[in-house]
Order: sequence, then structure tokens, then C-alpha cells
Amino acid sequence: MRCDFPVVCVGGSAGGLDAYIRLLKCLPVDLGVAVVIVNHITRFPTQLHTILPQYTGMPVDLISDRLLIEPNRVFIIPENCDLHAEGGEFQLRPISKPRGWPDVITVFLRSLIAHWDGKLIAVIVSGYDGDGAAALCGIRQVGGITIAQKLDTAKQPDMPESAIATGCVDFVLPPEDIALTIKRIARHQEQPVE
Repeated sequence: MRCDFPVVCVGGSAGGLDAYIRLLKCLPVDLGVAVVIVNHITRFPTQLHTILPQYTGMPVDLISDRLLIEPNRVFIIPENCDLHAEGGEFQLRPISKPRGWPDVITVFLRSLIAHWDGKLIAVIVSGYDGDGAAALCGIRQVGGITIAQKLDTAKQPDMPESAIATGCVDFVLPPEDIALTIKRIARHQEQPVE
């Protein structure tokens, strides 16, 4: 199983849908990356896998346990789960923090750091609290790229603000420019190393 193509983790919560739509509308369908949307939903079943196909030509899958991670697809975390990536596939586990603000983005990013060989791109968009921030410096340490949504474009700026406060964010951009940056990074990956 291939574990060498880029994975883009887009973490968000309240107000994230707007950012996901704006981002996906600007991403080419043949970019060669796997887009994993890690959204905080604990109580109600997610509807993202039914909403987002209107905005991208990539297949959009609700993640099931042991689903293969593949490029040119969008993957959605189901509600009330922790998400891991091991052996080229997703693994779902019971949520490790059932009370208070979830940390599902941090959990998934740390799993990628430990188990993924390809380029990592961590994107933090609109949401409450600061999930994901604790893993951003680790993403950079393994050569990954970190991006936060520009605060005045986020419906709820807490999450990107917490990301920026770590000092480990490479770019602060509106969703459309996040897509252009992901495109540039992914296309550069295909260039031969000098």
C-alpha cells in the first residue's frame, strides 16, 4: 500500500463548512493528494459527505475502519471517533476525549507524523477552541507544511488563532489561497530533485 503521496488534513469545527466549500472549489481533482476533513462532530451524524460532492469533482467518502487512503479523494471523519492512519489505511477508534472540547485533529495529525511517509499539509480553519494546534510544530519537524485560515475570513476564528499562536504556522491565508498553496506544494512534489 502506498504511503508516499501528500495528505492534506483540513481541521475545523464551527463555521468550517464555509471554509471546506471554498477550499474544495479551488482544488484540482487530479492533484495527487488525499484530502482528509477532520471536523468536530460528537453528537450528531455528519452530513459533510452528502454536502461536499456538490463542490468538488473528487469522490467524497465517509471514512470507515480500514478504508484505504488514496490520492484524488476527499475523506470525511465520522462523528464521535478518533482517526488514525496506519499501514496506508484509516483506523477508527473510540473518541479518547468524550467530554469537553474534542482533540480529534491533534490525534490524527500525530498519527500522520508517526505513520505517513508522504508530504504532510496541516490546515486549520474556522472553529472553536484550539484543536490541532498542539501537533503543528511536530508537522513542521517532519518537513510538513502548516496553514491557518486568515482570521477575518473565518466564521469562528478561535481555532486558526490558536494555531497561529504556536509560532509553527507557515502560511495564514483565506481558503481560496490555501487551495492555491496546496496546489503549488503538491505540484512541486512531482518535480525531480536537483
